[in-house]
Amino acid sequence: MGDNEIDRILELVRKLHREQEAEKRFVPGETPILPSGAVFDEDDRVALVEAALHMRIAAGPAAQQFEREFAALLGRRKAHLTNSGSSANLLALTALTQKELGKRRLRAGDEVITVAAGFPTTVNPIVQNGMIPVMVDVSLATYNTTAERVAEAVGPRTRAIMIAHALGNPFPAAEIRQIADDNGLFFIEDNCDAVGSFYGGRPTGGFGDVATSSFYPAHHLTMGEGGCVVTDRVALAKVIESLRDWGRDCWCPPAASDTCHKRFGHQLGRLPAGYDHKYTFSRVGYNLKTTDLQAALGLTQLAKLPEFGAARRRNWKRLKEGLDGVRGLRLPEATPGSDPSWFGFVLTVDEDAPFDRGEIISFLESRKIGTRMLFSGNLARQPAYQDVEFRVVGDLRNSDIITERTFWIGIYPGLTAEMIDYVAASIREFTAGRR
Repeated sequence: MGDNEIDRILELVRKLHREQEAEKRFVPGETPILPSGAVFDEDDRVALVEAALHMRIAAGPAAQQFEREFAALLGRRKAHLTNSGSSANLLALTALTQKELGKRRLRAGDEVITVAAGFPTTVNPIVQNGMIPVMVDVSLATYNTTAERVAEAVGPRTRAIMIAHALGNPFPAAEIRQIADDNGLFFIEDNCDAVGSFYGGRPTGGFGDVATSSFYPAHHLTMGEGGCVVTDRVALAKVIESLRDWGRDCWCPPAASDTCHKRFGHQLGRLPAGYDHKYTFSRVGYNLKTTDLQAALGLTQLAKLPEFGAARRRNWKRLKEGLDGVRGLRLPEATPGSDPSWFGFVLTVDEDAPFDRGEIISFLESRKIGTRMLFSGNLARQPAYQDVEFRVVGDLRNSDIITERTFWIGIYPGLTAEMIDYVAASIREFTAGRR
């Protein structure tokens, strides 16, 4: 297929996108208002189709370019794409168990401080590596923990902190970074829900020894599926790459060969001298790579991240103003010193409200307004964790309130001002009828 044929195909893709977008219109009560979703333009479609036409079906130049650009965005030295944010979390923590870390390496039985209310794959890698989660509570309104709670949780067996920014709202990352430094702890920063947010003028994802991101369609930018691990430590980055790529000792990209000019010049483990370095494995690793199809989409999405962030902030502000003074609901607040790129708009039903969460959610869903729980609520109450060893610091009272009375609704860039106003009016209509 020649360039002219490819150009014609891509122009048809652009035409298709314009036609489909022109058909969209909002009908209150009929058009679904989703809690989250991806926003695509014609450049996104073209990038995907062009990559497919050139059969770029494995990780390649687009993946490498995305890694460079994403690392630069966060002010980090190294970035490694993965197939999901959950895989990124698994890689980030597992990398800190490897022998290159020496005496500081994490081991089974070590404690890792985390929060009780959040998404399970922030905590799961702790359990999967044989470590013990130390669960702390969060604050209502910000839905993040505090530096004071984290400091209180540090014990003689504590070796790391692994916390996620809550729905785009940063936790006090600089203060928690300082706690980690003061106590010789590793700091894993789960930035999956907060790409584009800032704390103290610095981008989230820029504070941890390692930090992770997610590019699932619900997130701030998407590859369909995808995630990333970033770090400033070059030696640690090599460990992350090896674990991601089956545990290989070789650092050649899959399609490359003999980059070091010593492919048959190594003797490792109990292998014979000269054994092919591309098939020498120094770690018990995974296969968590992404593809150039995904990375091609990621690059066009990354270019729009400032625009996406502005839309999220604008929608969040409009909805909060529209709900100002509403009775029976606690509205969200930004963490002091932060500039969130909001993932969602969180609401907690007051204890003395004349309605419960189930009633308002049912009403909103009947109006085609999608709702979500604050992920798992209190993880300690989830069935998967009933036989898991963990330590709790404090009473997790707010995490229990979140489990019983909290939900969130969408403010993602695909929602228009008309949609946001409809959501606010619907909530006001519901609460006004429940006095």
